[in-house]
Amino acid sequence: MGLAPGTRLGHYDVTALLGEGGMGQVWQATDTQLNRQVALKILPDAFAADPDRLARFTREAQILASLNHPNIAAIYGIEEAEGTRALVLELVEGPTLADRISKGPIPLDEALPIAKQIAEALEAAHEAGVIHRDLKPANVKVKDDGTVKVLDFGLAKALDPVHEGDPSDSPTLTAAATQMGVIIGTAAYMSPEQARGSVVDRRADIWAFGVVLYELLMGKVLFGGPTVSDTLALVLTKETDWTTLPAALPRSLQRLLRRCLDRDPKRRLRDIGEARVALEDAIALPGDDRLAAVSPPPPSRGGIVPWLGGLVLGGVVTGLGFVMVMAGMTAPETPPPVGRFAVRLPATDVFVTGPGPSLAVSPNGRLLVFVVGRGGEDRLYLRPLDALEASPIPGTIGARTPFFSPDGQWVAFIADDLLKKVSLTGGRPIT
Repeated sequence: MGLAPGTRLGHYDVTALLGEGGMGQVWQATDTQLNRQVALKILPDAFAADPDRLARFTREAQILASLNHPNIAAIYGIEEAEGTRALVLELVEGPTLADRISKGPIPLDEALPIAKQIAEALEAAHEAGVIHRDLKPANVKVKDDGTVKVLDFGLAKALDPVHEGDPSDSPTLTAAATQMGVIIGTAAYMSPEQARGSVVDRRADIWAFGVVLYELLMGKVLFGGPTVSDTLALVLTKETDWTTLPAALPRSLQRLLRRCLDRDPKRRLRDIGEARVALEDAIALPGDDRLAAVSPPPPSRGGIVPWLGGLVLGGVVTGLGFVMVMAGMTAPETPPPVGRFAVRLPATDVFVTGPGPSLAVSPNGRLLVFVVGRGGEDRLYLRPLDALEASPIPGTIGARTPFFSPDGQWVAFIADDLLKKVSLTGGRPIT
């Protein structure tokens, strides 16, 4: 039975095609009995004609229908009419997380609640004994009110061969959950043990969650090759460059990402509930405390730049005075104590001076931003005053004359003869 707008499948009136993939077509339809909008996922003919696959699919759908959580898209039932079988699903409006990520990094204040809701969905499913096996941004939707819905929980996908092509849109491959030697998942989000065809458990979901969280923060695919095979090779071998994470990412979240993306499942985060708690703690931090909790990258092998006396201290005093004047504040009667410290940069980097100020101090006195030259390119670096290392602020190539906003959440600078600002919680600069 071929579907088209106006077709009726059982008591469902089909209205529009929503998408098409390895699992078959997805249509929007009206439930004429309950007067509600639903999504119909039509099973491919080859799948529906296979009694073993169909039986496994039906069993899994019955288990998944028992999941009841606000962040998990509901399964309403299975419909069959004139030889066509469809899974009846909750219709979730809004863009997928993949759509959001394609526009660039999501600011930290927005990314953390999204990640927390994904973790809550996984936690509820894991406690019910259900593993997603195919968590990826395309399977997550964000509604207009900010509610996150995770789709396709643990569905038994059609077992297809791997097709070469765009790994972010590669077909999902599945089999029985414990079957050895069969790849289960989408290439760019598979755990290493999935990529090897080993038995998987909830730690495969935790790896995928780490990949999704990384992409939320960075706005780009972590493991992306020209073919599915190349992508699998990256999953098994590519080392993550932790120095490219947002400059103001709290230490606890950097540790969380490292634990989620540990290739050894025995060392990986054991329970997604721990990720949910870490995200809750980070969300609860006030803005200034969150910025003060950033983590420096691993110590470099370069020397200590010897501009610690007059240059740094003078810049600190000048920057504080500039911020206080701009904010309409008056200096306290008792001056703050003088502090002296060194800023460590790799040997290949240089501190860039003039024209105009080359460093600035945050209004709360906890953060230092300055211009660094590396490989012929200048960019801004962020250094918490209680940390040992500075880290680059993405998107600030060619920056000059940095200064903080009064609330300390943004750094403004001049680049390409334009005045720009960038959030210290992540995201692209804004002109």
